[in-house]
Amino acid sequence: MSEILHEQYTEDNIKTLEPREHVRLRPGMYIGKLGDGSSADDGIYILLKEAVDNSIDEFRMKYGKRIDVKISDGKVTVRDFGRGIPLGKIVEVVSIMNTGGKYDEGAFKKSIGLNGVGTKAVNFLSKYFQVKSVREGKMRRAEFVEGRLETLHEEVETSERNGTEITFIPDETIFVNYKFRTEYVSRMLRNYTYLNLGLKIYFNGEVYESQNGLKDLLEEEIEGEIVYPIIHIKDEDMEVAITHSDKSQSETYFSFVNGQYTSQGGTHLNAFKEAYVKTIREFYNKNFEAADIRKAIIGAIYINVGNPVFESQTKTKLGSTTMGQDKDKNELETIKTFVTNNLKNKLDNYLHQHPETAEAILKKILISERERKELSGIQKLARERAKKVSLHNKKLRDCRQHYNDQKAVRKGETMIFITEGDSASGSITKSRDVETQAVFSLKGKPLNCFGLTKRVVYENEEFNLLQAALNIEDSLEDLRYNHVIIATDADVDGMHIRLLMITFFLQFFPDLIKNGHLYILQTPLFRVRNKKETRYCYSEPERIKALNELGKNPEITRFKGLGEISPDEFKHFIGKDIRLEPVVLGKDQTIEQILEFYMGKNTPDRQTFILENLVVEDPDIDKKEVLSDMES
Repeated sequence: MSEILHEQYTEDNIKTLEPREHVRLRPGMYIGKLGDGSSADDGIYILLKEAVDNSIDEFRMKYGKRIDVKISDGKVTVRDFGRGIPLGKIVEVVSIMNTGGKYDEGAFKKSIGLNGVGTKAVNFLSKYFQVKSVREGKMRRAEFVEGRLETLHEEVETSERNGTEITFIPDETIFVNYKFRTEYVSRMLRNYTYLNLGLKIYFNGEVYESQNGLKDLLEEEIEGEIVYPIIHIKDEDMEVAITHSDKSQSETYFSFVNGQYTSQGGTHLNAFKEAYVKTIREFYNKNFEAADIRKAIIGAIYINVGNPVFESQTKTKLGSTTMGQDKDKNELETIKTFVTNNLKNKLDNYLHQHPETAEAILKKILISERERKELSGIQKLARERAKKVSLHNKKLRDCRQHYNDQKAVRKGETMIFITEGDSASGSITKSRDVETQAVFSLKGKPLNCFGLTKRVVYENEEFNLLQAALNIEDSLEDLRYNHVIIATDADVDGMHIRLLMITFFLQFFPDLIKNGHLYILQTPLFRVRNKKETRYCYSEPERIKALNELGKNPEITRFKGLGEISPDEFKHFIGKDIRLEPVVLGKDQTIEQILEFYMGKNTPDRQTFILENLVVEDPDIDKKEVLSDMES
């Protein structure tokens, strides 16, 4: 066999791809995973980010204070009011790799990205792409189709203000069934305004701006009441905001570099965590446990770094170890030293000047210490029990790669399906990708956790095993799966189990939802087929469309439960075309209010709300039947 392969390996096997071809063939190298828009880090949001990043860099260079973003029916338009791309270079800037103004440090300093790839990747991965530039009364635009130049228009006179406008429609052959979700776009754009005071971003009729930077961010993100006024420390190259909430139980962090949200943290966030613990220990002259010091902290850090190095093209994790070239110093200052010295001096001074805040932090640490010691006994027993059970545990069918494994090639694809019963888990287990997909099987309906303390997580064997499987006991830092997916039947019982599992995560691990890791698996309700083609339909409109398009008398199968779908068919629903519905928290209500409304005492208001808003994809299910089961 090896001889045959060797004989077939000739000069003809060696191919050189043009940049456009390479980006379209290997998009993951440039924008991470593709996805369909159900995750905040899916490719379509990276395309949007790359377009907006250039506009942000213009603002940071003090050109243009407004950015307009419009998204409608999959079409995106980003318009800034900066200097505008030089009219003679609009084609090269968006279509020739390693071409851009950011290589000239005189034009861009401490920008978000310096690699000259961003808008080219957007262009190459779009069905339609247009760039328009306005400079000093002149306008020019170029149109592309699938990355190829279609039309380069001549310069024309215009009364429009200077700036650049990018319009694109992602290629649906690459981003299958994609959909821009307003919650994710809004979060991304708001983050830009926290880091760029004076900037206004207009998004589909809404205006985003910030007056107080990271202080505004924390005020929006806090659940419940703050324990003490937000500590807000700021200078030219670093900004920090810190507080605690009376409702939060876990650590929550937001980290940024050069105007870029680093969702996976990096060297600057690690330095911040260490520096905070060190400063607190020295201030109180007590060797507190780091976990007690940081428990329930809500913190944000933003630093400016010269020529930042990120661990991937999508720039979600900072890899730089130094602050960048400094002509006034012989040695480069490390990020760790910079953050530690800066935070220690300013936070220490702040605590001395605000003794009431220092007292509140000390009280919070002592409460965390006491709670940890009270739980330590039951935690030890629960861990020992979980360890013994795990040797024979048939609930978890694990995968080979994990999200917390830095060496894992496909860690971003990792997922765990939480299923109801052995029938559903059996179908998924037989059809799953053993590299990245795990299965956890529930016995039946889990316990309603509303109003219970975290003690139940250790006392309830099923919850304890699930917590251990996800590895989220203390924080999300070592989460083993990027996607935690509730996979239940599309019937009354299945909906109830979804609600109970969401309640569990909201009550004890809300950061799993806040950080976009919890999903609902969408599975087809119908199979419609004739002798030539099979269609899987996820809703009644899709079923009707399939009936109209497949001709006379097609065969129709109604799937009542996941267990009825054969493994051979199931692989189509959890593979590259998987449909996931993210569980997203709105900004109008706190977690406490949400749980009280949906899981508290029965109220006429809740019954009315459910009947008016419940979306039931199965036409055979009566809304009142669902409501009756939920209320019971």
